[in-house]
Amino acid sequence: MTRVYLDTSAYNRPFDDQTQPKIFLESQAVVIILQMIEAKEVELISSSVLEYENSRNPYPIKQEAMNRYLQLAGLRQEVDEAIRQRAEELEQNGLKAIDALHVACAEAIGSDYFITCDKRLINRCSGLTMRVVNLVDFVLEISNDDPG
Repeated sequence: MTRVYLDTSAYNRPFDDQTQPKIFLESQAVVIILQMIEAKEVELISSSVLEYENSRNPYPIKQEAMNRYLQLAGLRQEVDEAIRQRAEELEQNGLKAIDALHVACAEAIGSDYFITCDKRLINRCSGLTMRVVNLVDFVLEISNDDPG
């Protein structure tokens, strides 16, 4: 089964300004991905980094929603020394510290996709074996695999 790791920007997308077409489309993609997870078509991965970042969210409604989403995860990655070292390598390639930890967790647990709204992060991760994609691109890519 395809494993997916959504970063915090993806979980929070439905709470952003829906009058912007790009944000609206990405929010719809979040809903579709969550439906895929609930239908067991893809497997959601969580991590201690996601939990930590969410615990610092100043908006209780967003924090509670993300907590509910994370409970759908079939797998959870804890940060260890190997992940810390990998994150430091990723930072050398220009990733922010928190993004590097997310990517390192997703890699360590064998995620097929790292899904984010952050275009800069997608561009900086182009050399990885794990696919780093936008929410909408993921939905379109997975849908194209469907023989129907």
